[in-house]
Amino acid sequence: MTLSAVTALYAFGKSPTAASIGLVQMGVVLTHAVCATILWQGGSAWGRDSRGEQVMKKIEAIIKPFKLDEVKEKLNASGIQGMTVSEVRGFGRQRGHTELYRGAEYVVDFLPKTKIEIIIPDHLEDMVIETIMAASQTGSIGDGKIFVTPVEEVIRIRTGERGEEAI
Repeated sequence: MTLSAVTALYAFGKSPTAASIGLVQMGVVLTHAVCATILWQGGSAWGRDSRGEQVMKKIEAIIKPFKLDEVKEKLNASGIQGMTVSEVRGFGRQRGHTELYRGAEYVVDFLPKTKIEIIIPDHLEDMVIETIMAASQTGSIGDGKIFVTPVEEVIRIRTGERGEEAI
């Protein structure tokens, strides 16, 4: 069996370990060099960097508050299990607006927004971004922004689990 068979196992969602076990069960003898190549070929497309370490992303979305329920429902339907939500205030190009209160005009500089933070495995990044955009887009000024940053480590405090297991 060749490394293309390993790639095929990856295509069906198998981890490097599962791919190696699958090959051994099929009667293929794996050397350390082949195992290292399997890990290396996984790359970031399967949630690992070139050193074989897990890659995770933090998605921060600033959206209009009334869109939170719709975004949450669509993310849950997509299999995203957890998120952190904060009520925030800010402005971008919109620069706030002027309001009238008891006959006096005043400027509202910071507009209320909702911030959603989600930590996900690298391979879910595009799906999560598309889901948030589809659910929160109104087509008007102030729809918000999405920021994506790499996450080096996630640790579940209760159990000490690390990486994807802790998400």
